Amino acid sequence: MDKPIPDLELNDGTQLPALGFGTYKLNGRAGVDTIVRAMRNGYGLLDSAFNYENEGAVGAAVKASGLARDTIRVTSKLPGRRHRYAEARATVEESLFRTGLDHLDIYLIHWPNPKTGLYVEAWQALVDAQKAGLVRTIGVCNFLPEHIERIVAETGVVPAINQVELHPYFPQAEQLAFDRSKGIVTQAWSPLGRANDIIRNETIGEIARRHGRSIPQIILRWQVQQGAVPLPKATSDERQVENRSVFDFELSRSDMDTIASLARPDGRLADQDPARYEEF
Repeated sequence: MDKPIPDLELNDGTQLPALGFGTYKLNGRAGVDTIVRAMRNGYGLLDSAFNYENEGAVGAAVKASGLARDTIRVTSKLPGRRHRYAEARATVEESLFRTGLDHLDIYLIHWPNPKTGLYVEAWQALVDAQKAGLVRTIGVCNFLPEHIERIVAETGVVPAINQVELHPYFPQAEQLAFDRSKGIVTQAWSPLGRANDIIRNETIGEIARRHGRSIPQIILRWQVQQGAVPLPKATSDERQVENRSVFDFELSRSDMDTIASLARPDGRLADQDPARYEEF
């Protein structure tokens, strides 16, 4: 196996693997088997959500893996329809019950749902759940700078993580810079795109050939070198190992800039439609 995935330090003093494993649509026994193989293939960060309806599969996989619980970080997320304080707190508890674990390592607000405007309530619920020991690290997803500024101003607590869409067609340079300025680690969902041609892009293909790597490895390395934490998903052992093997080479500044230049107006996978975000 190539170099292990290194850890990053979060602003709450905990450690976060620099690359994780996405579990969207990994459900049931087949999902458990895939997640177990991912852990045995070197992944120590599992990304789930209440809306994925697979928190039970993730918890079962952690137990079935035979790995020590403190070597695996399990993430789940609060859905946009559960932002009222009491609902949010109960949902965190329900996520914990579904996994069958004694704590969740990371819990995130899935998106700010700005039309309802209750995300500060939701954030306070996560702050209190952390104080109660239900979760170790708290953060957000799909929060713009103004959303983060507001929760910090009203609660005094800075998120440790902001998980956003980030890939070569939607590079998120401004969001990355903002998160970095606040000491927030940015995670990348759908880091290899979804239903688009990123993994067949000829410009990235040329960089891949020069480095003797695959296109997905180049994309993931591009994210890692910016300090982002990508969360790729793969079902085969070969792809799982390939995706995590990005810590033994480096892209040049020219490579990085070339990939960032692929940004395009239609490159975003999700928009401000709540139904789209609820998929994630």
